Amino acid sequence: MSAHVPNTPLKVGLVGCGRISQVHLQTIAKEPRVKLVGVADTDLRAAKAAGESFGVPAFEGMDALLQAATPDAVILCTPPSTHRALTETALAAGVHVLCEKPLTLCVDDAVAMVQAATKARRHLMMASKFRYVQDIIHAKGMIASGILGEIILYENEFCSHVDMKNRWNATREIGGGGVLIDNGSHSVDIFRYLFGPVQSLQATTGKQWQNIQVEDTCHLHLRSADNTYGSVDLSWSIHKEDPYFIHIFGTAGMLQVGWKGSRYRQSEKMDWVLFGTGYDKFRAVGSQLSNFADAITGEGTPLIAAEDAIESVRVIQTAYLAAEKNGWYKVNA
Repeated sequence: MSAHVPNTPLKVGLVGCGRISQVHLQTIAKEPRVKLVGVADTDLRAAKAAGESFGVPAFEGMDALLQAATPDAVILCTPPSTHRALTETALAAGVHVLCEKPLTLCVDDAVAMVQAATKARRHLMMASKFRYVQDIIHAKGMIASGILGEIILYENEFCSHVDMKNRWNATREIGGGGVLIDNGSHSVDIFRYLFGPVQSLQATTGKQWQNIQVEDTCHLHLRSADNTYGSVDLSWSIHKEDPYFIHIFGTAGMLQVGWKGSRYRQSEKMDWVLFGTGYDKFRAVGSQLSNFADAITGEGTPLIAAEDAIESVRVIQTAYLAAEKNGWYKVNA
């Protein structure tokens, strides 16, 4: 691969032209520091459709993209079962990697991917868009300021009715599990971002409603090192009519992060203070891409470190064990 020339746009290739790729492709088109040089998919028809939409060559598989388009970096939007092999191939070719969550299906693969990046002296960053939601970033600052007092409870819900029939996310061999690994990867990363590493957890799966081979509803209990407690509801089969997807309760107040706006209220005051604009998927993914570019060019550091990526996988892997054994489990590095 050719080395990136300073003061020129980073050449980026996208691998995997499914649903999530459209968000990344539209984001790349709006970021002046990067230039899309090609798209790839094992389904050449899908690649050609994406390539035509964004005016770039389409390739059948990543190897062809690497050879012909010589990107500086690739964004992996493929199922997690493919992530290790694709990442190691890209890194060995001298190409940086932004890899969609879930990073991979097991801790051993996650560690191997990080080690490959270290050996290649290239960046591997897990995509985790909620770390780039401005309201969540502001919430982290408020927690650190002490305005809410000592944080006792964190509640998070990602519950929306989605028909998962015939989607790879509902195939265990490809996705690694169901809603727990798919949506739960976000929940776990948000908790770690706000409160630090998960020390122990419990997981239970709910009534199975959809006729799929993996869990469609799950509840997580999380504990941090300072004993902050987290309660997480995940489901593809119910929809909670709640405008806020995060609730944080402290000894001196509470805070809510919502889809269309956020707010907090101190205990001794009656009025809520509004802040932020809520969840903007394209803005969050755009900030993530900008952070990835900063890391490559040396203008900044990744907001999601290698340790965060590995621990995301470790916590989810432990959660499946806890669900199977029906008990609290320590998350051991």
